[in-house]
Amino acid sequence: MKELFEYRVKMIERLSEAAQEFRLACEAIRDPFAKVEGEWTLHQIASHIRDVEKMIYGVRIHQTQNEDNPEFKSFDADEWMASHYNKDESLEKILSEFITNVEELCTDLKKLPAEVWSRESRHETSGEGLTLQLWVERSLAHIEEHLQALKK
Repeated sequence: MKELFEYRVKMIERLSEAAQEFRLACEAIRDPFAKVEGEWTLHQIASHIRDVEKMIYGVRIHQTQNEDNPEFKSFDADEWMASHYNKDESLEKILSEFITNVEELCTDLKKLPAEVWSRESRHETSGEGLTLQLWVERSLAHIEEHLQALKK
């Protein structure tokens, strides 16, 4: 049990670190409208990561924590981008909101009793038995995936 506790502590720390690294990587690229990942620009990726971390993983984590076996719908990133992306929003604002969201999530996660990490949820395509811990792991993996793309 001690190892699991330590794993979760390190995961929360890494989540916070990865968010800060993502912000710094974004700020290091001079042109926010340069294409850096496929057809997406840095600005679009920053907007995407902020929105997904808050509206998808953040919501899934909080609902799994507070509801009995919630079910989540699939998320289409391209569809979301087409209907919600605002090219006029400042990169500074996007990154600030992203960092605030992740830091608030990390603060909340640090307070969770051990048993809450095992609470389960469902997903329309991924199935049942998806724990709160899994959603935190996926949140971190999502940030790190885009961070690696920015570092290339």
